[in-house]
Amino acid sequence: MKIYLAGPDVFLPDAIEIGRRKAAICAHYGLTGLYPLDNVINLTAPDASLAIFKGNEAMMDAADAIIANLTPFRGPSADAGTVYELGYMAGRGKLCLAYSNDPAAYLERVKRNYDVTKSATGHLIDGDGLTVEDFGLPDNLMMIHTLDLHGARLVTPQQRSQKIWHDLTSFEACVALAADRATGKSD
Repeated sequence: MKIYLAGPDVFLPDAIEIGRRKAAICAHYGLTGLYPLDNVINLTAPDASLAIFKGNEAMMDAADAIIANLTPFRGPSADAGTVYELGYMAGRGKLCLAYSNDPAAYLERVKRNYDVTKSATGHLIDGDGLTVEDFGLPDNLMMIHTLDLHGARLVTPQQRSQKIWHDLTSFEACVALAADRATGKSD
């Protein structure tokens, strides 16, 4: 089974090393990890961003599954590019797995970044008067239910990891789920 390894990990200073660690974990379970930075892209080319997009899309097309790192990135929610990739894979009927190293509910994470109050009608709102989603879920309902319907429940640790970008415990749990699916041990 080939697994596309999505997430904001590609922005880390040690992104290549993280990709190697993830690929090694996949190999340990008999799976192949496809890491976006494995694509060879000339970053100085005028069309570098399009080449990155096309390379990642080709990897997703070649993959049987995705493991998405939905750890909050630059705010209370997952990385926008990773969310797109998760939707892309779900739309193609591929196995969708994901993890977050922050187990807090979405509302709690929004409150870390913004003032949240109740409107006159009792809805939770932010400083701009926009409704804040509160279903008790770990992130936006579209991502969480994509996982529920196209793979497995979001994997999270009991507590927020101290090494939020380098702890691969929840990632490995997703790999084990994928391996079980690949061998027919789990439905």
